[in-house]
Amino acid sequence: MKSLTGKVVSLKNQQTAVVEVENHFQHPLYKKYLTRTKKYACQLDEGVSLTLGQEVEIVSCRPISKTKHFRVQMQTANGRREK
Repeated sequence: MKSLTGKVVSLKNQQTAVVEVENHFQHPLYKKYLTRTKKYACQLDEGVSLTLGQEVEIVSCRPISKTKHFRVQMQTANGRREK
């Protein structure tokens, strides 16, 4: 399963959180470090409470809808997992 870490940017839907994931990589020719961002719509399970700007870990799952292919697995604090 694919696992990504990102920031919550939207909680406007009932069971959906939009998580923004940053990807840092080096350009193959010019050697400059670039940042690309992508937003993923993620399924929220019952009992999970999130706030905007919170770091979360998301994992891939079966397609839940047209745009939702990830679910929120756990909340992280500054890149570290919370127990």
